[in-house]
Amino acid sequence: MKKVTTVEEYIENNSHFKDELIQLRSILISTELEENIKWNAPTYSINGKNVVGLGAFKNHFCLWFFNGVFLKDEANALGNAQEGKTKALRQMRFDTNNSIKKSLILSYIKEAIENQKLGKEIKPSKTLKKDVKIPELLNEAFNKNDKLKSAFNDLSPSKQKEYCNYILEAKREVTKLKRLDKIVPMIIAQKGLHDKYKNC
Repeated sequence: MKKVTTVEEYIENNSHFKDELIQLRSILISTELEENIKWNAPTYSINGKNVVGLGAFKNHFCLWFFNGVFLKDEANALGNAQEGKTKALRQMRFDTNNSIKKSLILSYIKEAIENQKLGKEIKPSKTLKKDVKIPELLNEAFNKNDKLKSAFNDLSPSKQKEYCNYILEAKREVTKLKRLDKIVPMIIAQKGLHDKYKNC
């Protein structure tokens, strides 16, 4: 997907839900949340902390609540995008303009803002899972390059695992070295090994 720099651009790129996205955006910007583009999509935050994201897909559009797990969800309007994997994130999904109930949505957004102000959030785990072994070649590169080591530690556990396995799965030493050369700039740029294949 083409990189977007403004919310207007994002809406234009998802013109099949243009009116609906404009409607949801107007609800979001009526609050104290600050609007930004992060991960190629509109994101709304308070005090630098992400609260809600706006998303559009082929057959639906949605609001992402970054710490939605703490919402009371009395209307049973939230879903977990990846059951068993997603800890904090919850999605409010829509498929038509008629499914947008402004007062309900606003009450969820306001509760999410209050929760964020109270510090209710699940901190992402930065620890590498025990079943992943850091290849010796990568450890040697860390010892020579503090910037690389620091960048690797800032990656999500899943991205760390992808890079480790990428080196470990190579049979020949020459292949391992080639792969290391390839991934060093990617790690420093905070990219995942397979980011270019993933849908935004």
